[in-house]
Amino acid sequence: MCRNIRPLFNFDPPASQEEIHDASLQFVRKISGFGKPSKANEDAFEVAVNEIAMASTRLLRSLESSSPSKNREVEAAKARTRSSERFSAKQSTP
Repeated sequence: MCRNIRPLFNFDPPASQEEIHDASLQFVRKISGFGKPSKANEDAFEVAVNEIAMASTRLLRSLESSSPSKNREVEAAKARTRSSERFSAKQSTP
């Protein structure tokens, strides 16, 4: 599950609230072990997601970097290339 959490710092444009929420949701899913919580745990689950999203937002706003911001499209293309190389290598292995 946590493989879906991507770095959110030092991108242009900055991470959106939706991206931060999605990463927070994946984090809570991972540590709770719930893909989807039961009705009894739903409120606690949502509170945790919101608290982690708020903490993540504060963190991202407070961080500084001396390196130039990364371009989302360029980084996504690199990730696709790495993925295709990794999966094509697995398929060709007998």
